[in-house]
Formats: sequence, C-alpha cells, structure tokens
Amino acid sequence: MAEVATSATSEQLLVVVDPVARRSDGESVRIAKDVLGAGAGMKLCLPDGPEEFARALARRGSRRPVVVGDDRTLIRTVALLHRHRELAGCVLSVVPVGGALSLARSLGVPTGTVAAARAVLDGVERRMDLMVDDSDGVVLGALRIPPLPPSPAGAGQTAAPEPDDEPARPWLRTCQSLVRTLVPAGRPSRLAAAPEPGPSRLRVEVDGETLVDLDQPVEAVSVSPAAAGVASVEVRPVSVGAEASPLLAEGRTVTVSGAHFRYRADSVVSGPVRTRTWVVREAAWGLTVPAGR
Repeated sequence: MAEVATSATSEQLLVVVDPVARRSDGESVRIAKDVLGAGAGMKLCLPDGPEEFARALARRGSRRPVVVGDDRTLIRTVALLHRHRELAGCVLSVVPVGGALSLARSLGVPTGTVAAARAVLDGVERRMDLMVDDSDGVVLGALRIPPLPPSPAGAGQTAAPEPDDEPARPWLRTCQSLVRTLVPAGRPSRLAAAPEPGPSRLRVEVDGETLVDLDQPVEAVSVSPAAAGVASVEVRPVSVGAEASPLLAEGRTVTVSGAHFRYRADSVVSGPVRTRTWVVREAAWGLTVPAGR
C-alpha cells in the first residue's frame, strides 16, 4: 500500500466530533482536541446530528478532515465523501473514540486517543481499497452473509439487531408466554415452535464465474480484502456427514443472488435484498496512519 508523508504543521485541520462520542466519552474528546490544537491550526465542529455532520464535512474547503468517533463515524464519513466523489482527492484522519473500534484498529489506526491524535499530525497517508456495491454503498473491511450477531462488548454499538434475532424482540417472548397459557396442552403453538433460520440458497459469482449455485445450501459467505485490487471470497457449504471444505476464490467483482438475504458490511447490517454486487476499487481512499505501520 502506498504511503505518502503528510505535513500536518503546514495544514489546516477540520476536526468534526461525532455527537455520540461527545456524549459517551467527553474526556477523550477533550484530549484529542488539546493534542490536535497544539500541533496544527484547526477548526472545530460539534454537530448535533447526522445532517449537521454532513454539512460540516461538505464545507471543509481546503482543510484536511479529521473525525473523532467510532467505527460507524468512520464508515459514515467515507460514505459521504464517496457519495460526493471526493475520496480521490481527500486524505482522511480519524481519532477513534467510542465502544466499537475494531475496524479502525484493523486499518492500522491506534485506538489510544493520544497516539491517534499524534498520528493525525505526524503520520503518513495509506491508500486503501474500497468495495462499492450497486446501491453506492461502501465496505471498508469485510462483509458476511448471514450477518454475525454483535459481540457482547459491542452490543448496541456496532449494528442494529437482526429482525430475525429472537433475543432482540422481548415482545415476542411475551406473546409466546401468553399463547402458551391460552392454547390447550397438546396443541402446538406456531409462535412457540418458530423454526430457526435454515441454510441459505445463494448463487455466488466471482468475476462472472459461478463459485456456488442455488442447488447447494451454504452456511456462510464472507468477502474480505486480499491483494491490492482483489477481494477474497470464502463460501462454506452446509456439511453433510463429514465437514465440507470451504470454496475459495479471488476477484474484483462479487455478485450474490437468490433468496432474500441480509449481510453485515463492516459494522452495519443491511438488507434484505435479492441480489447485490460489490466491485473492488483499488487505492480508492486515503487514511492517515502512524509512520512505519
């Protein structure tokens, strides 16, 4: 990955603080502002919501954007810059603050506030690939079908609960309890016997070649960055008897189609959709990381 030295001391920074980060960890936000303000000229923006956040970013002028927030803040910022076709000429910096920081960490950004702020001032630009789907959505890291549930540590911070996820619907358990009291013993309750989601039947194509078709049920599909300009695709077929070997491929274009499915891209769950195509765009965006990483 190409790295270009940045001279923060000769730049003006636009520091946009996500409102969630400001409310959840005001002390880390204050430290980030102090470190950045001591090392460069900066304009500070404290938006109250997504609309003000987007307007602040759009009006940055020649200032280098620095966002203070968690993984969702980073994803939203890249998506906004992509939507306005400004990623190519922009170097983005992030100071991770919040509960969901695994994506920033995987991209090489320190999760300590002081270290991350110093990387903004003294770091280097790293150009990275981006996956763009046919609805103009972006994926910075990896995606998975079906989506993994959020980890206990990141519950409520990384992704919205799946509608098919029973623990996320306490009202359903209440209804089930009520039905059990009303339905005579021996009569089955449709609510009480709700089946677990079964295997998916999906067609997965990589660069136009079919990796798995609808006649082969699959447990999971994952797509993640590989070599520059290429994504790695892994399909896990349903095991019958002995464990089935995963199907592997690499390519620039990945299309998944079939029954309605949801997918988890980075920390966001999307869908349901019947088909989705992702295309890898090589070195599409730049992020400031510590020198030597």
